[in-house]
Amino acid sequence: MEISEILDKNIINTELNVTTKRQAIEHIVASLKANGYISDEKAFAQDIYAREKEGKTGIGNYIAIPHGKSSVVDKVGVAIFINKQEIPWESIDEHGVKVIVLFAVGDSNEGAEQHLKLLALFAKKLGNEKVVQSLLTASTADEVIASFTQQ
Repeated sequence: MEISEILDKNIINTELNVTTKRQAIEHIVASLKANGYISDEKAFAQDIYAREKEGKTGIGNYIAIPHGKSSVVDKVGVAIFINKQEIPWESIDEHGVKVIVLFAVGDSNEGAEQHLKLLALFAKKLGNEKVVQSLLTASTADEVIASFTQQ
């Protein structure tokens, strides 16, 4: 699986302008629903919040990778939303978040396998300072995709 195969411009947004984690997740979940990735916004959001309670999804450098393994996922997707300003988020470096990379995967064994592959794929990229800086300044979906694929 390549990052270029999983990224979809329809679920990438560089214009998010919210002030809370809850608002950010609501916007992302709505986008996933509108684009056919999930069948139930409320159920998927609940699965994300359940995972959030297990531990911090803010990985530092103003990036969070929340995720929900859920039975309401119709197709695997990675939504990437960039907020205009830093929002409060539990993070390993105690900073808030601007870039949210949300994985939508099923809750089956296959979904768990896909989840681990996605996590490994994106964690490697997000560990690269050039990728992070490029994401933080991206203003279009194409720039977000380029951040992950041209580094």
